[in-house]
Amino acid sequence: MTIRRQTLGGHTFEFASLSDLLAKATPARSGDVLAGVAAESQAQRVAAQYALADVPLATFLTEQVVGYDEDDVTRLILDTHDPAAFAPVASLTVGGFREWLLARAAERDEAAISGLARGLTPEMVAAVSKLMRNADLVAVARRTRVVTGLRSTIGLPGRLASRLQPNHPTDDPVGVTASVLDGLLHGSGDAVIGINPATDSPAQTVALLELLDAVISRYEIPTQSCVLAHVTTTLRALEAGAPVDLVFQSVSGTQAGNKGFGVTLDLLAEAQAGALELGRGTVGRNVTYFETGQGSALSADAHHGVDGRAVDQQTLECRAYGVARHFDPLLVNTVVGFIGPEYLYDGKQVVRAGLEDHFCGKLLGLPMGVDVCYTNHTDVDGDDTDTLTLLLGAAGCSFVIAVPGSDDVMLHYQSLSFQDVLAARSVLDLRPAPEFEAWLARMDLLGDDGRVRELAADAPAVRALLAAAR
Repeated sequence: MTIRRQTLGGHTFEFASLSDLLAKATPARSGDVLAGVAAESQAQRVAAQYALADVPLATFLTEQVVGYDEDDVTRLILDTHDPAAFAPVASLTVGGFREWLLARAAERDEAAISGLARGLTPEMVAAVSKLMRNADLVAVARRTRVVTGLRSTIGLPGRLASRLQPNHPTDDPVGVTASVLDGLLHGSGDAVIGINPATDSPAQTVALLELLDAVISRYEIPTQSCVLAHVTTTLRALEAGAPVDLVFQSVSGTQAGNKGFGVTLDLLAEAQAGALELGRGTVGRNVTYFETGQGSALSADAHHGVDGRAVDQQTLECRAYGVARHFDPLLVNTVVGFIGPEYLYDGKQVVRAGLEDHFCGKLLGLPMGVDVCYTNHTDVDGDDTDTLTLLLGAAGCSFVIAVPGSDDVMLHYQSLSFQDVLAARSVLDLRPAPEFEAWLARMDLLGDDGRVRELAADAPAVRALLAAAR
């Protein structure tokens, strides 16, 4: 272990390891306090940021926060590292990398920033994010381009896609279909129509997949469906011949964390291969969908690294992106306020975490979205989610998640409404995915100004979709 020292204001601070330095440099959040790794004062945090700025990026290739021999996520990250992609920044320190990114963002050099993805490790990206203010995170992410596709194209400039989330507490098909109808009439669903099932029953998963596929097929909607069951359940659905568009799984940044989720890297590869064999894409072949969230490893007591030292939750979150990246996802999103105040205490921490997660995911080459959400026992409200949504829209976020009326009646948390997505698109002059936008026009759901418009109950699109609901 390398002990690093930084003198600030006449006091010398010591950082016992690279993971200790990363943790102490992290902007304040309750999860790091819970884990016992947070800076003890703002002075210590600033000193850690100064020391971190002087660490060469190449250090992260030789000094791990989670050991190579005991963790398959670390092995995946290092064994797939691309030295050629890393070459443009290989000589830089973390602080120098920050300046490089901001300069390229100011020059609108998207190719230079986006081309780094396979050469960056999650720890490098986590480190540079800790030196950035919110505006820096927005500026660089806006100039980082990641484009994916299956039946709609995600991540193009000037676009903001949305996941239509028609959850129902009993998976009732009428209730699910009503929510699908509501979302489609509000222009939501171009990223995916994705249901969190009330149970992990294989039969129920297949039934929900067939329900969504029937609506999508009947009206030729250029989107994809997903039932967010455990990957083992999706594998059983594949074996049963179900119409699986996307394989979903929550993933973590450590092998122990993924074990807690009941998954391995080999299992994810098997499911990806099964979905690819179906060949259900029309504009691309990205068939995986991953969700993450700061604090998931800590909540599973899977946040320990070299010599048992705890690793901060944001660095572990970035390592989860290293897992997702390997499987060429169509979509990845962080559920930024879902886990609770033990990990992100208030609106300030949720906004910061959402911008960090989006920035880090994009730099690592992920089609990064955010579930702008919170649980009702967290010190967060709609003003905070409005702020984060508009900042993410400005940052070029690939997609957000929306539910009827902002209130998920199955998962019991607050997310964005379909109207919130429309408002963000209107304010920031953003549009849906191009294939979905063309479908909206065919269904007479766009006004002369190209925006989704209010419709009378007897409009053709309403009549057609109501017929599907029946």
